[in-house]
Amino acid sequence: MITLRQLRFLVAVADTLSFSRAAEICFVTQPTLSAGVKELEDRLGVVLVERTRRSVLMTPVGAEIAERGRELLLGAEDIERIAEAHLNIDEGDLRMGAIPTIGPYLIPSALPALRARFPKLNIYLREEMTENLIEGVVSGRLDLALIALPFDVGALEISPLFEDGYQLAMPKLWSEAQPTSAREELEGGTLMLLEKGHCLQRHALAAFPDRNLRQDESFAATSLTTLIAMVSEGLGITLLPDLAVDGGVANTSDVALLALPDACPRTVVLAWRRTTARKALFEEIGAILRAVRSDIAKA
Repeated sequence: MITLRQLRFLVAVADTLSFSRAAEICFVTQPTLSAGVKELEDRLGVVLVERTRRSVLMTPVGAEIAERGRELLLGAEDIERIAEAHLNIDEGDLRMGAIPTIGPYLIPSALPALRARFPKLNIYLREEMTENLIEGVVSGRLDLALIALPFDVGALEISPLFEDGYQLAMPKLWSEAQPTSAREELEGGTLMLLEKGHCLQRHALAAFPDRNLRQDESFAATSLTTLIAMVSEGLGITLLPDLAVDGGVANTSDVALLALPDACPRTVVLAWRRTTARKALFEEIGAILRAVRSDIAKA
């Protein structure tokens, strides 16, 4: 009978194409890992890994079995988590992801309340793009994700937290030289935005469906901080989410902010697998995040 341990060794080799790195991931010695893979090959009667002094390659059947093994390992982890969650849903590890345009402006303020409410919960946070976060939740790498809609979340369950509108950010010198309205500034329809892959890039372009907003193709920022710095230098205008503005993202820059009350907001949500046993916990976390957002707006 093949074992989960052997499959874990094989999957680690498939992921790294290195026996030494795979052994580190599995917290075993390299000879132990090599022996485990060889035992699996002997049991199945096929060669799973091609080894040379210079390279490690997966055979076609080895790659397929590694992929099936990955699914089995995730299933086994789910079984363990289900059992643990039914015993103590608010204890143990919680792997939470957030997109970069939400996480830094909400999670730090929420952590004290989360730790006070769940003192035995170890929260591990990751910032990634929306697509990667959804993949992480689906695959079991993450327990839940803090993202913004509209975005296709597939079969994941979502809990809406709040709507996040926008403000127009423009160089302060522009507004001082010639006071203007937000709509006048948007007449040109060209915005400096985050690079493609950030959902905020698409959300900002869709903030005014009646206008043909376009991205300045000569520039794409990797973060809101970089984007604001470029606006401060007088290179153009952009849209900033209300959450980031309330979180102080533009406090120290030479940027003027103009309200956009009629912009179509994005919807901030928590997303998790429908099969999770910790739904009650996630809903309570959502309630805390919702309350913290309200406090940030009032501050």
